[in-house]
Amino acid sequence: MAPALPGSPGRVPDRVLGPRRPRDRPGPGLVPAGLGHSTATTRRPDPGRTSTVATVATMRTRLTELLDIQHPVMLAGMGGVSYHRLVAAVSEAGGIGTFGASTMRPGELVDEMAEVRAVTSKPFGVDLLQAMAGQVEQGVQDVIDGGASVFVAGLGVPREAIDELHRANILVGSMCGKVRHAVAAVASGCDFVVAQGTEGGGHTGTVATLALVPQVVDAIDGKVPVVAAGGIFDGRGLAAALTLGADGVWVGTRFIATPEARAVNGYKEALLATAEDGTVISRAYTGKTCRVLRNEWTNHFEAHPDELQPFPQQIIAAAEAGVAHLGHPEGTEVDVTREFMPAGQGVGAIDSLVPAGELVVRFVEEAEAALHRAGASLA
Repeated sequence: MAPALPGSPGRVPDRVLGPRRPRDRPGPGLVPAGLGHSTATTRRPDPGRTSTVATVATMRTRLTELLDIQHPVMLAGMGGVSYHRLVAAVSEAGGIGTFGASTMRPGELVDEMAEVRAVTSKPFGVDLLQAMAGQVEQGVQDVIDGGASVFVAGLGVPREAIDELHRANILVGSMCGKVRHAVAAVASGCDFVVAQGTEGGGHTGTVATLALVPQVVDAIDGKVPVVAAGGIFDGRGLAAALTLGADGVWVGTRFIATPEARAVNGYKEALLATAEDGTVISRAYTGKTCRVLRNEWTNHFEAHPDELQPFPQQIIAAAEAGVAHLGHPEGTEVDVTREFMPAGQGVGAIDSLVPAGELVVRFVEEAEAALHRAGASLA
C-alpha cells in the first residue's frame, strides 16, 4: 500500500503528481494524484558489470512519469565522476544516471554514451554544465546522436538549444539556486528544474535546500516537476523533498562514494574521513563559488582573497598548480592536501562505499519508511 504524506491520511497532495510532459512530445498532461507503488524488478549492476535482481517498490511521481523511470532518483552530472559505469548502474537500477561532461575531452562523451548503451537500454542524461554559444552546436548534437533522454545545464540553456533538443524528443532541465532562475528556466521552455541548495557540492548558491525547494515549488506552481538537490544523502532526504512539494532528488556526493564512480586516488577516502563541517564554499579552484573539501589550497585563498582570479582564469591557475585533476584517469595520484574535491555537507553521513544500484534501492526503501513514520505520528 502506498504511504500517505504527513497531513494526508490516505492521499498525497495533487502537486506530488501533477502535469506530465510525455517524452515523445513536451506538452501538458495530467497524471492521477497519488504516490503509486508497485512491485517491480530492478537490476543492480555491480562493479564488474554483472547484475543481481531484486524486487522493490516503484515510487511514482511526476518526475518518474516524465523521464520514464521507476524511481525519482537522479544521479548528479558530476564532472570527473559521472562516467559510464556510474551512469549505467544508476539507470539500470531504476533511477536515471547523468553524465558530467564538463571535464570530458573532445569526443569522450560520444564514447562514454556508447559504453552505457552497450550495457543498458534504460534512459540516461547528460549535464554539460553550461551550454554557451560555442558549445551548443557540437555538444547538443553529440547528446542527440548518443541517444540521451535528458539534457541538463548548470548555468543556463540558450533557447535555440532547448528548441533543437525538443525536436529530437530530449527533455531539458536546468540547475537553479534561486527562485528567479527557476522561473526563467520554465519560461524558456525547460521541462523540469533542479532546485539546488547551498549544501550541495560543486558550484552552488547561498540559499539552503529547505528554504529554496518550497519557494521554487510555489513559484513554478505545477508547470513542471521540481527536483530537490543539496545535502541529500539518503531516503530521508527523498521523503523530505516529496513533502516539500518536489518530485524527486538530484544526488551527487553520496554517489561519489561508490565503486562505480570515477575518482583520482584519495578522493573517496577523503569523503569517508570528512565530517559534516569539513567542506567550504570557495572560489579557489574555478573562480566561482564551489563547495569543496576544505584543505590547504582553500585555506590559502581564504587568507589571501586578493590572489583569486575570475572564472575561467582561476581554473587555469589551479590546473597549472597541479591541484585540479577532475576528469583525469582513475587512479591518478594527487596531493590530497591541496586537490580539488567537490563535496556537499551530507559528506559527514558517508562512512562506506556502497554500489550505486544498491543506493538507488535504499533511497526508495528508506523514503517509504520515513513517510510511513511521519504518517503514523499524525494518526
